[in-house]
Amino acid sequence: MRAAVFTLAPLALALPAQAQQTAGNRLDQVVVTASRMPQRLGDVLADLTVISRAEIERQAFGSVADLLRNAGCAELVRNGGPGSTTSLFLRGADSRHTVVLLDGVRIDSQSTGGASWQAIPLANVERVEVLKGPASAVYGSDAVAGVVHIISRKSNGKSAAPRLELGAAYGSLSSIKADAALSGGNARFDYMLTVAAEESKGFNATTPQSAFSYVPDIDGWSNYSSTLRLGSTVASGHRVELLALVARTDAQYDGSSSRPTVDDHAIQNNRALRASWAAQWSDALRTELSVGDGRDRYETTPSPYLTETTLRNVALLGSYRLSPTQQLNFQLERSEDRLLNSGLRTGGNDQRSQNAAGLGWLYQGQRFDLQAHARHDDYSEFGGVNTGTLAGGFKLMDGLRAYASLGNAFRAPTLYQRGSIYGPDLGKPGVAALEAERGRNRELGLRWDGGGYEIGATAYLNKISNLIVFGAAGSCNSSFGCYQNVARAELKGLSLSGSAQLGIVRLSGTLDFSSPKDASTGLLLARRAERHGTLRAETTLGNWLLGAAVQASAQRWDNAANTRKLGGYGLANFDVQYRLSPQLRLQANLDNAFDREYQTAYSYQQAPRTLFLGLRFTPAN
Repeated sequence: MRAAVFTLAPLALALPAQAQQTAGNRLDQVVVTASRMPQRLGDVLADLTVISRAEIERQAFGSVADLLRNAGCAELVRNGGPGSTTSLFLRGADSRHTVVLLDGVRIDSQSTGGASWQAIPLANVERVEVLKGPASAVYGSDAVAGVVHIISRKSNGKSAAPRLELGAAYGSLSSIKADAALSGGNARFDYMLTVAAEESKGFNATTPQSAFSYVPDIDGWSNYSSTLRLGSTVASGHRVELLALVARTDAQYDGSSSRPTVDDHAIQNNRALRASWAAQWSDALRTELSVGDGRDRYETTPSPYLTETTLRNVALLGSYRLSPTQQLNFQLERSEDRLLNSGLRTGGNDQRSQNAAGLGWLYQGQRFDLQAHARHDDYSEFGGVNTGTLAGGFKLMDGLRAYASLGNAFRAPTLYQRGSIYGPDLGKPGVAALEAERGRNRELGLRWDGGGYEIGATAYLNKISNLIVFGAAGSCNSSFGCYQNVARAELKGLSLSGSAQLGIVRLSGTLDFSSPKDASTGLLLARRAERHGTLRAETTLGNWLLGAAVQASAQRWDNAANTRKLGGYGLANFDVQYRLSPQLRLQANLDNAFDREYQTAYSYQQAPRTLFLGLRFTPAN
């Protein structure tokens, strides 16, 4: 952290005189992820990135995980094409240490731990908010590294006449994409229905390095999804909403080189349901009551493997304005987790419940801000967990703010880790139950927005203890081996981001220096790079929108022992849009333009050069 101070201080001194100008409108946009209640982006005392609908529509190849990597928010690891098993490392933490929400519904697998990124559809998304840093004091379990909140599209309610949007694209690997959105409504009622489909013949997901599973064939994928969102203003200040999402991903993979003629498929079905009632009772009091249900179902065929996670949640969130400078946030929550998996000792079924209560206090002065959050989670299986976050911000000048925070977080053991045949055998003496993984984080940040420039820098140190790993046979009174709380990790780094308007060209970029290490051995964590970054330039010339981007990652180790190296890589992507009319535009994307061969996981190939051509019709409001 001392090093971070010396890094950030010269940056503050070097800012040009334009910093005296008022921060741009970007800081006035409303976000909901930092505190689970509406809040101006400029008031957030954390590293928060907002990815807009325009950025989503600009991407042709890949999924939500690719979108986050392209925006410089996280590192991506994937076993083949977009439909294959995908992990996302936020600030170097494991994939399971990031809370993933779809319109407030938790997306998680109690079998593998973490969200099934490959199954989250992109075409239905309005924006994505990425909060980096521990947030268990607001969200409970899993938010050790941060929160990714995916917010689906909804009607603007400006006209009762139906509004139809259409998009279609064709590209390399015999890939076809199509999506449609039907919306409408008025001041009383509105609706949005979206459907999307994607199919690709794909490419060979494995390389000859994989002696066990390599098959010289083509592994394709498909994804189909639909979202329905209904909203009604039942009275002044009172709005009810209903959201339903279904998505299905089918990805081919190579199960075994000894069965070259067998066509293996991994099928992922996701479902999210949510009903909510937001009420503005007075100028000071606002509440939101919601009921959510999420399902993650994964199966392989013809091999008989099936696992299904169901997460149910009831939450009452609220805020009360104590004074013009102070606000109190509160939350009451109950969650129920259920896992269906044949590997459980409980006959294939296991479940648990947890109750939680939290408070947050937000103070906003002329130059100094202070925010504090505290939460207590009570689990049916291992008792209570207390978490808290304290953050302070200081306005150095108009548009320039420094902030610092302290916080802790936790991740509860998955139901599979706790209850499988590899879980702790509580019937044997001396064998303890698994404990929650714990994280302790401190960070220091600087953010400046003004004069057409934006600069952000965040230094962080996150120490994670009680990490759950699989111990070999004999290490835990089990002939199979079992899961144990024996590992520790230290995640530290410096994240830089910035953008500038230079004439007709807008530049933006990110750069991360990190040191994600196993604290007990000093070795780097598997598949994490010590440096990765992005750079993008775009400009508008008449009816043309031209963009070019580079994403790069340094070398990584594929295994925990740091003996098998994955080379660094750099990818160049280009995109062009031409507006044929106010409602119709033509789009072309060239990704991995120089056809770079690279791996994010040993023996698994990544996509070659791809070219997409598409049309999008968006009627005027």
